[in-house]
Amino acid sequence: MKLAANGLQLEVDIQGPPGAEPLLLVMGLGMQLTGWPEALVADLVARGFCVIRLDNRDAGLSQGFDEAGVPSLWRAAMRHTLHLPVRAPYGLADMAADALGVLDALGVRSAHVCGASMGGMIAQHLAARHPQRVRSLTLMMTTSGARHLPQPRPAVQLALMARPRSDAQADVVAHLEKLLRLIGSPAYPADPVLLRQRLQDTVQRAFRPQGTARQLLAVAADGDRSPLLGAIQAPTLVLHGLADPLVPPAAGQHLQQLIRHATLDLVPGMGHDLPNELLPRMAQGIAALAGRR
Repeated sequence: MKLAANGLQLEVDIQGPPGAEPLLLVMGLGMQLTGWPEALVADLVARGFCVIRLDNRDAGLSQGFDEAGVPSLWRAAMRHTLHLPVRAPYGLADMAADALGVLDALGVRSAHVCGASMGGMIAQHLAARHPQRVRSLTLMMTTSGARHLPQPRPAVQLALMARPRSDAQADVVAHLEKLLRLIGSPAYPADPVLLRQRLQDTVQRAFRPQGTARQLLAVAADGDRSPLLGAIQAPTLVLHGLADPLVPPAAGQHLQQLIRHATLDLVPGMGHDLPNELLPRMAQGIAALAGRR
């Protein structure tokens, strides 16, 4: 369903009884709310949560910013490498305000929050800037953005900048399949048939590469969030794969060091995805953390 939030129209999915503990799930770069597996959502509902998923701005079925134009990612990458400011049509703080707007529109005074990858960066802003609204915070495969941290493997960086051969669905699916296999979990490889079907469903729902480029620009423009993280008061779980080629595990360790009372779960064999085999571990971690508040 569509909600008016922070002056935008955002697509939201809600599962679980209204009186249950609210849990907001924030997905990563270019990803849609359907990127959160239904099996994980069902497990979380069974554990007593009312699960709220949203399409971030410029992704899925939420409002886009096509009027802002198509950014030059290579120019932005060069400026970022040279430590020059990167200009973006919106920032991650704006996307955190979107998430807060969703809670406001639903009448939720505070919620448990879980963010994955870029969604974890957005969640950092939300928890640090609005501590009274975040009951607990789970940060999956994400980073503070500190410059000294290891960067993605070169092959992954190139894959992120690449484009499909055409906009035909088959080419888009093949492109996404190659990327997800590159960053996925080596110990938990996705079933090729199920992965292809999931990607076909995703592309049919929405395919917005220009929105993904603008989101990537927002990530680059946000810089180092380390000074912000000391303001986080919520009990925090940092969950990170030891085999993550996009956001190396040192980033998760750094988050634990910077966030007061944070705990760290480093998962052997996990890359930059949400393997079916690890979903119970993730749900259990979120539920256990919620019990600490």
